[in-house]
Amino acid sequence: EIGSGLVGSEMCIRDRSYTMKNLLVTLFAFASLTYAHAAEKETIRISTDNTDLVLQVGENGRLYQTYLGEKLLHQQDLQNFRWNIHAGSDGSVSKRGWEVYSGSGNEDYFEPAIAITHNDGNPSTILYYVSSSSKPVEGGTETVINLRDNQYPVDVALHYVAYPKENIIKTWSEIKHQEKKPVVLSTYASTMLYFNNSSYYLTEFSSDWAKEAQMSSQQLQFGKKVIDTKLGSRAAMHTHPFFEVGLDQPVNEHQGDVLMGTLGWTGNFRFTFEVDNVGNLRVIPAINPYASNYELKPNEVFTTPEFIFTLSYDGASQGSRNLHEWARNYSLKDGKGSRLTLLNNWENTGFNFNQEILAELMKEAKHLGVDMFLLDDGWFANKYPRKDDHAGLGDWEVTHDKLPGGIPALVKAAKDADVKFGIWIEPEMVNPKSELFEKHPDWAIQLPNRETYYYRNQLVLDLSNPKVQDYVYGVVENIMQENPDVAFFKWDCNSPITNIYSAYLKDKQGLLYIDHVRGIYNVMKRVKANYPNVPMMLCSGGGARCDYEALKYFTEFWCSDNTDPVERLYIQWGFSQFFPVKAMDAHVTSWNKATSIKFRTDVASMCKLGFDIGLKELTADELTYCQTAVANWKRLQNAIMDGDQYRLVSPYEENHMALNYVSKDANKAVLFAYDIHPRFQEKLMAVKLQGLDPDKQYKVEEINLMPAATSRLEANGKIYSGDYLMKVGLNVFGFIHTQSHVVELTAQ
Repeated sequence: EIGSGLVGSEMCIRDRSYTMKNLLVTLFAFASLTYAHAAEKETIRISTDNTDLVLQVGENGRLYQTYLGEKLLHQQDLQNFRWNIHAGSDGSVSKRGWEVYSGSGNEDYFEPAIAITHNDGNPSTILYYVSSSSKPVEGGTETVINLRDNQYPVDVALHYVAYPKENIIKTWSEIKHQEKKPVVLSTYASTMLYFNNSSYYLTEFSSDWAKEAQMSSQQLQFGKKVIDTKLGSRAAMHTHPFFEVGLDQPVNEHQGDVLMGTLGWTGNFRFTFEVDNVGNLRVIPAINPYASNYELKPNEVFTTPEFIFTLSYDGASQGSRNLHEWARNYSLKDGKGSRLTLLNNWENTGFNFNQEILAELMKEAKHLGVDMFLLDDGWFANKYPRKDDHAGLGDWEVTHDKLPGGIPALVKAAKDADVKFGIWIEPEMVNPKSELFEKHPDWAIQLPNRETYYYRNQLVLDLSNPKVQDYVYGVVENIMQENPDVAFFKWDCNSPITNIYSAYLKDKQGLLYIDHVRGIYNVMKRVKANYPNVPMMLCSGGGARCDYEALKYFTEFWCSDNTDPVERLYIQWGFSQFFPVKAMDAHVTSWNKATSIKFRTDVASMCKLGFDIGLKELTADELTYCQTAVANWKRLQNAIMDGDQYRLVSPYEENHMALNYVSKDANKAVLFAYDIHPRFQEKLMAVKLQGLDPDKQYKVEEINLMPAATSRLEANGKIYSGDYLMKVGLNVFGFIHTQSHVVELTAQ
């Protein structure tokens, strides 16, 4: 009937193409309304063992969040929810509500999740529920919800993966369309979450070189708070892609409700926190759309980054353990495997080394007791040899006069020393002073008709270009083909994107920021597929790359170039909110020589332990201490790397810091305690451990002691119940500046 009515109209007789267009739109709208009617009152429950996210189709056929909080005990209680709506100022009921994927141009007055400009110039998108399905995946259940615009052929699939045991929900969206020409996406969030609480307190993680993961908090008031980055490649240099929101109170370590969320995206990101006129909060994690109006072709799928979140009802410490366990099980490369201790040469030699010097350092690595020697920057390029950071990037062949035997000779020297060999690369970058740039200047991201700005004397290669992706992958491939025994890569990225322009993309510059990151992932996927057992460190001038998408391809990341142990207490405290310590690299160096080698090593031992120091700098006692500390770390790796972490005393709140790890069977625990800068005769509190079995008896033994030193701890050598240790605690703090204690607890 619809068809015959349209065909019979006078206008349609005059313009057959116009008739067909309207026929398709009308049929599409009719189908959408049919779906909406069929879906009326449907409820979708996404659950972990501790949390429920409840979504419901409203009477208007659109999808709304009706609940997010502690898991409900009774299924029938879901019937009591009604899709959230707002009452108008005149008392009338409007259509505005907690729409799960709110579109630009609808009746909602606040920040949308998606904005599309259609072929006819219409900038609105309104999505209606079509269907949903669930299936088991590794570790949990994936729910897919299909939405569709009722006027335009635009489809959005919302994905949710719930991990019951870890209390983690991972969510992302897929956007596609069937319009005749590309549409323009100007907003494309991963999800939207809503909260109705009395108050909201945001903890964010700001950063810069050598001061990563600095925590600060503020109360969210009416309006928007936006955390974003526009740096492109070294995207997390100034702020990190994770946050915490305290619900009804500021974020507390050990009690209270807290949302902890992180975005798996190595490029520009944006978190929007908006408190509306009635005091509700919407949280929108997304790629930052800055300079990224994305032309999406018909039937092409735009996939947003994964947003991973947990709701903890026992403070941030429990939320962290949720994330740590999830990461080790499902997201971190080789998350259940062991980690290699290492000796790096950078702080010891800088660029000034040769084959003989490196061979001697490999022997030092063996003498120290670590597993591997890692060669850092300065080993490559010949026409423009890498003597400093002004030249050589892009020319990944060994400098012949420095390393005449090439990488094969270094691998052999490492074998002779009985350690593994790893190597540093920065394959996404190029120095203008390089053979690569001379051959392919169009491969670098740089503006035409402008003076070029260089950050650290280098440019970023354009990984939106498939040829550049092949080249970057080839850096790893060529090394591994010649040297299959290379055991480790440190992959660096020292520059944000400057001079934003792609010669490859030409008139589609809105694709650059996003397609560049996707190009990076393409390379990383190839490396992992072909070399799945090679550990890799993610580095970016320190900790400017720290996201769970990149960590699918890397076993660990470098937290900071700042290895001052006092500063590291804050940096590692911040990163540990979201990452297990087996993903966090920490090295003992000469930074802050005012602190003892023991203090520096104890701080690094809380994470994946490494050294970047010359053994000749150490006294005989210091060397013996380091050898003992390495052996202890290896012996306790199961508890430290794979156990549960409990942050006990925050350096942000006290002049001291403490945390402990507990093995999964609760038979082994390790306590790290630090006096940072105690005040004169301040009151010292006992440290109450967490996570122990209250019914087990634990022997307390201080380890990592200097030769000939004995423990000053009153509890050393004694046996206490787990209950006592958690309720009464141990006296491990003192008045000496930068003093540390490492305590091993063993169930009897």
